Amino acid sequence: IVVGGGDSAMEETLALYKFASKITLVHRRDAFRASKIMQDRVLSLKDKVKVVWNSTVTKVNGDKFVTGVVIKDLKSGKEKKVDCGGMFLAIGHIPNTSFLKGFVELDGHEYIVVDGVKTSVPGVYAAGDVMDNVYRQAITSAGRGCMAALEAEKFLEELQAKGKY
Repeated sequence: IVVGGGDSAMEETLALYKFASKITLVHRRDAFRASKIMQDRVLSLKDKVKVVWNSTVTKVNGDKFVTGVVIKDLKSGKEKKVDCGGMFLAIGHIPNTSFLKGFVELDGHEYIVVDGVKTSVPGVYAAGDVMDNVYRQAITSAGRGCMAALEAEKFLEELQAKGKY
C-alpha cells in the first residue's frame, strides 16, 4: 500500500514496482497532484498498480509487521479490509525544525532558509532535508554536510584570529 498523490507517492510506487507483486495506491482525491510525467509513469503500470481514488487508510493491522489496512471510501463512507505486507506513507515531507522557530529563519513550509549552507544566524549552518525541499537525497545531504562543516571551521578560524575564540 502506498498512500499519497504527489510526486513522493509516485516515486515510492515506482521504486516498489521493481520488488512488489502488487501495489495499491490510495489517494484521498479524484486526481493526483504529482507532475504529469510522474502520473503517466505510474498509471501505465496497470499490471501491478491499482489506484484507489477518493479514499484514505483508517487503520493499519498487524503487530510487529503490517498485515493489512482498512481503506475508507470518502464518498460512500464504506470501509474495506485489504491484506498487504507493508504500507508506505508518501504524503509529503515536513522537516523536523519546529525547535528552531524564533532562532533561525524558516520559510513558509518550515525549511531552514539558507544562503548556500549559511542560516540567518552567523556561525549556524544547515544541511540535509531540513533545508532541501527539492532533492531530499542522502548524497546531496552528505555534500551539504561537508560544506557546512567547512564553513563552520572557517567561521571558528576567523573568530580565533580575532581573539574571540
